[in-house]
Amino acid sequence: MDWDNFRYFLELSRAGRLTTAARRLGVDHTTVSRRIKALEKSMDSQLFIRDTTGYRLTEAGQALLPSVETMEDAGLRIEASLPNQVERLSGTVRIGVTEGYGNVIVARNLHALTERYPFLSLDLLALPRAVRLSRHEADIVITLERPQRGPFVMTKLTDYTLKLYGSKTQFGQSNAIRNREQLAQYRFVSYVDDLVFSNELKFLDEVIGSGEVSIRSTSVLAQQELIASGAGIGILPSFSADPDPRLVSLLPEEIAFTRTFWMVMPEDLRSVARVRVVWDHLREVVDVSQSLLAGEGS
Repeated sequence: MDWDNFRYFLELSRAGRLTTAARRLGVDHTTVSRRIKALEKSMDSQLFIRDTTGYRLTEAGQALLPSVETMEDAGLRIEASLPNQVERLSGTVRIGVTEGYGNVIVARNLHALTERYPFLSLDLLALPRAVRLSRHEADIVITLERPQRGPFVMTKLTDYTLKLYGSKTQFGQSNAIRNREQLAQYRFVSYVDDLVFSNELKFLDEVIGSGEVSIRSTSVLAQQELIASGAGIGILPSFSADPDPRLVSLLPEEIAFTRTFWMVMPEDLRSVARVRVVWDHLREVVDVSQSLLAGEGS
């Protein structure tokens, strides 16, 4: 019996999909399939059933799982006791995160992690939509929506501030907006209503009640470019907009929003060393970015 095959069994039991398990293991999906078939042959038992949702454990597979998890725990304890072994963490961790936070905050702080763990691979999904753990799209997700239920490990990552911005070229001291009533004179840039991925991003009704939106985009970074070019005014995250010299904050004492990022991972990845390392690093990133997140400038 090849004991290494149990690693593949464990990852597929957690991921439910060959491609996801392969990515986590850093191999091709055909390797995972071959290893599972070899394990089933050596045990003379079918361990998985494949259906429309992916791979799920048979009764024999469910009976085997606790013993393999015990093997994994023992292996992790042995590795942790060896000198310099933590730096040799390997495999891939996929991070799903909102577009703005992923590009502006996370991306600039990942190099330190890969320098410390040169055998670790990271996939950063910085998207203008929600990344779904339930669909195995990522190992760790940073989201605006707090999961209400499910086998997840979850923590409040950080609050962040959003404010109203306009082009600095358009809004100098002489043309500054001084009250909310003046906002009706201007066009706005905002999200595409029916494609906004979170209700937490619907701001305009709270700002003006109604107003003319000149351009809509699913991308907050595209909105920032539009606002900076003078296409309109709009709500942007301060961690992205404050460092942009082309932008100026409008009515910052009156118009400011606070939203929350949550960090989530599947319960069955809690003990996976490479995932825990990335999880802890993402929490550290918040500490070094607190002033930007709070809207206190660059």
